[in-house]
Amino acid sequence: MNLLGLTPVLLPTTLCLCAAAAVINFWLGMRIGRLRMARKIEMGDGNDPLLYARMRAQSNFIENTPITLILVAVVELAGKGGWWLPVAGAVFMAGRVMHAFGMDGNFKPGRPFGTASAYLVQLALAVMAVLTAVRVI
Repeated sequence: MNLLGLTPVLLPTTLCLCAAAAVINFWLGMRIGRLRMARKIEMGDGNDPLLYARMRAQSNFIENTPITLILVAVVELAGKGGWWLPVAGAVFMAGRVMHAFGMDGNFKPGRPFGTASAYLVQLALAVMAVLTAVRVI
C-alpha cells in the first residue's frame, strides 16, 4: 500500500519496454550528437543526408513508440498479456533499432523490417485492445 492506501499495480512488461525505449532513444540521440560534432553542424541537418536520416530515425521512434507503449500498458492492465506481450514488445524494439541502421544505409533490410514490425505489432495490440474492450476475449 502507498500513502493513498492504494495497492500499486506492477506492469513488468510495460516497465521493461519503457526502460528499453529510454535506452534506445538515448542511443539514437547520441548517434546524432556524435555526427553533429564530427561534421560541425550545430542546428538543423546542414543538408547532410546522413544527419537527416539519423534525425528521421529518432523522430520515427518518437512518433511510434508512445502509442505502442500505451497499448502494451492497457493490454497488460486488462490482464491479457501472457507470454506473447513481451515478445511483441521485443520485436517492436528490435525493429526500431534495425530501422535506425537501415536509415543509415548500412543495413538496407533494416528499414522495411523496422517499419513492418512496428505497424504489425501496433495492429496486433490494437486488435487485442478492441477485442478485450468488447469482451470477445
